[in-house]
Parts: sequence; structure tokens; C-alpha cells
Amino acid sequence: MKLCQLLDCIGYEKIVGEVRVEVGGVCSDSRKVHDGDLFICYAGENVDSHVYAAEACEKGACAIVCQRPLDLQVTQVIVKDGRAAMAPLARAFYGYPDKKLKIVGVTGTNGKTTTTYMLKAIFDAAGYKTAVVGTLGISYGEKFIAPELTTPDPIFLYSAFADMAECGVEYVFMEVSAHALHFGKVDGLRFEAGVFTNLTQDHLDFFGDMQSYGKAKAGLFGEGRCGIAVINSDDAFGVKLMSQCANVHSYGLENPADTFAVNLSESIDGSDFIININDELYDVHLNMPAVHNVYNALAAATCARALGINLETIARGLGRLRGVAGRLEKVAEHNGGSIFVYFAHTPDGLEKCLCGLRQLCGGKLYCLFGCGGNRDATKRPIMGEAAARNADFLIVTSDNPRFEDAYDIISQIEPGIQKVGTPYVTISDREMATEYAINLLQKGDILLVAGKGGETYQEIMGIKHSYNDNTIIKKILDNLT
Repeated sequence: MKLCQLLDCIGYEKIVGEVRVEVGGVCSDSRKVHDGDLFICYAGENVDSHVYAAEACEKGACAIVCQRPLDLQVTQVIVKDGRAAMAPLARAFYGYPDKKLKIVGVTGTNGKTTTTYMLKAIFDAAGYKTAVVGTLGISYGEKFIAPELTTPDPIFLYSAFADMAECGVEYVFMEVSAHALHFGKVDGLRFEAGVFTNLTQDHLDFFGDMQSYGKAKAGLFGEGRCGIAVINSDDAFGVKLMSQCANVHSYGLENPADTFAVNLSESIDGSDFIININDELYDVHLNMPAVHNVYNALAAATCARALGINLETIARGLGRLRGVAGRLEKVAEHNGGSIFVYFAHTPDGLEKCLCGLRQLCGGKLYCLFGCGGNRDATKRPIMGEAAARNADFLIVTSDNPRFEDAYDIISQIEPGIQKVGTPYVTISDREMATEYAINLLQKGDILLVAGKGGETYQEIMGIKHSYNDNTIIKKILDNLT
């Protein structure tokens, strides 16, 4: 594709050099540039990639999109915002593959991953070829791409869309993070439906306040961006969002909604209820415990029904899903107690999970958790308090301390626990903490290992060390037998 053809999709201030050069690829990472690539520069939050433009040229970049003229002998397209140019350029280069797919976006603080997998299970049951994009990676057909970000950067995302279309994928269910919406990663995409799960405290280190965080989430439902809005009517922000959207389909358990559940019964192995969607009724069985998963199921079912899937197929698809990796996943039993792993890393997510497990616990409820480093520090004591209010004993440990000291993070969690007075211990080494917690279990007890979910690493001082809660739990249990 000629550069001049590609530039039809963006606005630019000026061009320096030849515009009829052949573009063989689009790239924003100088380490990955190939001969003939168009290299896109932008001033990021921490790094200004203009400093890598020379390296990109040495590797064969045929042209550069940049925010200021550079002293380089290569065609330069000067734009106001290089990051904003990335999505439309990637979309055009890969031939607008999104137009060949039906894309459903799911946003919210908690529940995005589970809801996308529930949607995939439903549409698989309906006979469609599906894909899922999110925190656990990209999956379609026999292909799996390991995760990097909740919502991939546009160049990677559109390359995946192009391959999905080539492979015959019909529906794509993708998590859409607040950061992705803020940075315009999904600009230009038209969603068949947008799903809103909830809004609770997270990422305030970046957004500053809940109003800005909510505004970013609401971006998924901007004018013309999605055909159907599926919104949680039990969430305060969701209620506000409903008043701003057209073609709204609501779901909930407490406030009036188009979709709700009755006769709900729960066990440690799952939930059973009757789903009501606009007075259509059907029995549903979930293989995933706790009320928050009922909410996720209602979200997925509401969306699927609005897109034309019948209720019998919806129930069959939900019933086939055995679970989602690291999402309140029962991974083992020891000494008569049950061990769950869950990605919960926000105060609301941790509290809802513990509340759900409390209803199923016949003994003591233990919670092992920590907080990530170099992220919203204000939620640390709040998470401590949330855990203390709902568990009988806490094991506070590390969870991706990144460039912070794990002990410093733990010390910021402790005031919230002490406010409630629940007994606890602190063990900074997560594996040692897990072994300690497992040895506490007796018959009827439940241990929640929270925070990391399906992650396969522990990030310490910029290095990602191999670490997975499930693997560590299995190793500990093997050593105990």
C-alpha cells in the first residue's frame, strides 16, 4: 500500500518527503520495526518515542508519523497527536477488518473477563465462530495469543482482527478498558453492543477521581459507537448511563430491569436460578459460585438476547461454561477445606467475592491478598478494610510490587484491617504466605487467594518472575501429601 493512500484516513499538518513510498507494515515499537514499515511516534506518559525514530530508520522504516519535524532523511508525516493517528492508520492498513466482524465491547471495573467468556460460550452454543479479547489473551479457533494488555494496542488489535476475519470468525467479545477508551485505542470501531458491568474505585493513580474514571468508561457508549447498550441497573453510575444512552437493555437483581433472576440458590459449586428477560423465563445453571457471577451471567444473557439468541441457547451456553481461569476458580481442596483463586484486585471486587463465599462457607473464611505497586495507593487501606469486614482471618502478602517495597505496600494496607480488628499476619513472600494459609485449613473452611488470578508472573523491580497461584498451590499440596 502506498503511503499516500494510507494517509487518507487521518488529518495531518504537513508532509516532508515522498508520499508514494510503499508501506509494508505499521509499527510503534522501534525494537519490532521491519524493512518498509511506517513508524509512528508519540509522546507517551513515561517515554517520548520520537527518541527512537532514528533507530527505526536504521532498521528500514520507510516513513515516520511524528508530532514534530525530525532531523532524519526519511519521509515524515507531521500530525498533532501520533497516538490518535495510530488506530485509524492500523485500521486502514489491515483493510478495515472490523467491518467483517460483529464486535461486542464489555467495560466496567469488575466482571469484564467473565462476561466476555460467558458471551463466547452462549454464541458458541448458537453455532457461531467466536473470538475473545482481553486480560487472559486473545483466543479464536485453535489460536491463542498470550495477554499483554486488557485491550491491545491498535496495531496489534487490527492485525488480530484481520486474521480473525480470514479464519471466519463472526463474533468478537472484547474487554474495553478505561485506559483504552481514554487513549483512543478503539476509535473508529462500531460495536454491535456495549456492556457496562459496574464502576468502583480503581486506577485513580491515572484518572485522579471517580468522575474522570467514569467518564472514560462512558466513552464506550458515545454517539454512534454501539448499537445496543446493556447496563447494570443496580450500579449507581449505570443508572446515570442509562439516561444518556439509546436502545438500552438493563439487568439487575435489586432495581427494576429488563432482565433479572428469581429463585436463586447457591452452592460452593455454582448457582441455579430462573432468568426473566422481558417476561421470557428459563432455568439456568452456572458452574461458577457467588452472586457477582449471577450478575455477569445476566449481563451476557441480556446482550445475547438483544442480539437475537433464544433463551434456551443462552441457558445451554451458560451451563456449558465450566469456569474462567483465575475468576473465582476452585482449584483444590485440602484437609476438608476449599481453595479458590480470584483476580479480585479492587475493594469492591474483593468484598463482593468474600461476601459470596461467606454464604457458602461452613467454617472459617480465610483471605490471602496484597496490592500492586506503582498503582492507586489510596485503595490499599480500603482493600484492607473490605477484606477485614468479610473474612475471619487475613494473610497479607505481595502482589506485583513492581518498583515499590512490598513491606511498604503491606504497611499501607494494615490501617484498614486494624480499623476493623480482624486478626491477620503479614508474610511478604507470596509463596510462603500461600503455604501458611493452606496449612490453616480445616473441614468446611474456605481460602481465597486473591489478586493475581490467572497471571503467570510476579513483577519485582521491573523483572517479571515466573509465578502462578494455581501452580504454586498445586506444588504446595503435592509437598504436603
